Amino acid sequence: MSGMRVTDPGALTDKAGAESPGKLEPVFSSTLVVNGATTTTTGRLFLVVQPAEPGTTPQVVEVREGKALPYPDERYNAWKPGMDGHDRFVGVNSIRVGPDGALWAVDRGSPGLGEDSVPGGFKLIRIDVFTNSVERIYDLESVCRQWSFVDDVRFHGTNAYLTDAGAPGLIVLDLTTGRGRRVLEGHPSTVAQFPLMAEGKPLRTETGSPVTIHADQLEVSPDGAWLYYQPCCGGLSRIATRYLDDPDLSQADLASHVEHFANTPSTGGTAIDERGTIYLSDTDAKRIITISPEGAVSTLFADPRLIWVDAMWIDDAGYLLLPAAQLNRTAGLNGGTDTVEQPITLNRYYIGQRGVR
Repeated sequence: MSGMRVTDPGALTDKAGAESPGKLEPVFSSTLVVNGATTTTTGRLFLVVQPAEPGTTPQVVEVREGKALPYPDERYNAWKPGMDGHDRFVGVNSIRVGPDGALWAVDRGSPGLGEDSVPGGFKLIRIDVFTNSVERIYDLESVCRQWSFVDDVRFHGTNAYLTDAGAPGLIVLDLTTGRGRRVLEGHPSTVAQFPLMAEGKPLRTETGSPVTIHADQLEVSPDGAWLYYQPCCGGLSRIATRYLDDPDLSQADLASHVEHFANTPSTGGTAIDERGTIYLSDTDAKRIITISPEGAVSTLFADPRLIWVDAMWIDDAGYLLLPAAQLNRTAGLNGGTDTVEQPITLNRYYIGQRGVR
C-alpha cells in the first residue's frame, strides 16, 4: 500500500492544539479512498476505505506506526466477487467505536451503490478491539430488501439504529436478541426529495442518471432521547427514541411522531457532541455547518479542501475528524469520469468538545 502518509498520528490524543482552534490540520494522506474515521478512548485510529474495484484494497484499516494495516485481519478484507459474504467484508460503508468500546462495522450488503447484494452481505459486525477479533455478526438479511444499501449505525441502550439508503427506511436492531424491525419504510423523511449536489453540480451515475441516496446520516442526542436522521440530499428529521423502541407501535402511529428539524443541504457525514450540537458537512459549499439542539443552523467554517467530507468523528481530545473522501469525483458518482485529486486526506479541526459514541 504505497503512497500513504500519516502526519503525527499520536497527536490524536494530544491536547496541545487546544490553544489554536480553527486550524484545519492533516492527519492522514493516502491513495486509499478513506470515507470515515473513528478512534478508541486510548487514541487508536481506524479508517473505512472504499475500494475502486472490489477486492483491490482493504476496507477497514488501523493506522499503526505510520502504516494502514488491514483490520481485524487480512482474511476479513479479502472478499472478491463470487465469494460468500457471511464472514468477510463485502462492502463496509461505515465504522464507529460504540459506547461499549467495540468497533462496529456496517456492511451494506453489496460491493457498491446499485449493485446486487451478496449472500451473507447484509450485516452489522462487532469487533473486540482488545482481542482484535470478530465477536458477533448480526445478520440483517431478514430486514433488508432487494435494493437495500445499509448505510450507518448509532446506538441507544440495547438497540442499534441503522439507515437504509437503498430501500428507504430505518432499521431498529435489538442487540441482545439479534432481531430487527424495519420502520418508517418509504416515509417522506427517509426518501430523497432533492437532487444530490456537490461542488456546484448534481451527482450522476456512470450512465448519466441522477444519484439517489435515501436515509443516510443519523445521530442520537447525548441524553438518548432523540434520533436525528436524513437522506443524503438533506432535510433533517427527528423522532423520539421511545417511539422507535416500542415494537407494538403501529407504523402509522410511529410516522405521526416524526418531526422536521432543520433544512439542510446535501451532506456527506455528520457528528454530534456532548452538548447536542450536530456537525454536518455541506458537500456543495465545501463547509461544515452546526445545528444547535434548538435547530439553529450556522456555518462553523469553509475550506476548499473539504471535498465531500464523509463520516466525521469527534475524538476524546476535542478534534473533529474530517475525511475529505472526494466521493463525488469518483467515476461511479461523476458520470463515469474519475476526477479525484490524490491524495485523499483525513483532516482534523479543534472544537474543544467530546463526541457522543
